[in-house]
Amino acid sequence: MAKMQVGLIGLGRMGHGLAARLIADGHSVVGFDLSSGDVARLVESGGAAAGSAEQLVQQLTAPRVVWMMVPHGAPVQATVDAVLPLLAKGDILVDGGNSNYRESMRHAERCAAQGVHFMDVGVSGGVWGEKGGFNIMIGGERAAFERMEPVFRSLAQPNGYAHVGPSGAGHFVKMMHNAIEYAMLQALGEGFECMQRSEFGLDLH
Repeated sequence: MAKMQVGLIGLGRMGHGLAARLIADGHSVVGFDLSSGDVARLVESGGAAAGSAEQLVQQLTAPRVVWMMVPHGAPVQATVDAVLPLLAKGDILVDGGNSNYRESMRHAERCAAQGVHFMDVGVSGGVWGEKGGFNIMIGGERAAFERMEPVFRSLAQPNGYAHVGPSGAGHFVKMMHNAIEYAMLQALGEGFECMQRSEFGLDLH
C-alpha cells in the first residue's frame, strides 16, 4: 500500500496514538496542537511539528490530507473554519472525533462547495488502539475513501475498517457502536447487581 502524508490537528491521547501507528507504518505526519508538550512528543516519535493550522497546511504536499482529532462541537467548528479556507480542490478534510452525524453532513456540504472532500470517521479503540489497532467507521465519498485507504489500513486492526456510507454515515455508525457498547455494559452491571442481592450467596468472582 502507498505511504501518505497526513496533517494531524489534535495530538492528545487518541491523536498521538493515531500518529504513532501511522509513523510506525511508514507514513509521514505533520502535527499541530495547542499543547506544545504534545507537539514535542510527536517530534520525538518521528513526526514533524507545525506552530499553527496554517503552518501545518503549508508543510503538506497537494493534494493534502488534514485529519482533525479534536473534541466535538465548537472545537470542530472552529477548526473547520480555520482550515477550510487554506485548502484547495481535491484536498481531504477528516473529522476523526465523535461529532454529531448531522453536523458532519453539514460540514461535508460546505467542503464540497469548495471542492474539498470531507470524511467523517468514527474511531474506536481508545488509548489501547495505538498498539492493538483501531476499529474505524468511515463516511464520505467512495473515491476519497479509496485514496485514504492506506491510512485506514495502517490504523486499523485486521479487517477493522469499513466505508459504511455517504457523509454522516461514519459518525452515525460510531454513535450506534457506542450505544450498543454502553447498553451491554449496563446489562452486565444490572445482572451482577441482581445476583449480588439474591438470597443465594453467589460467588460473583
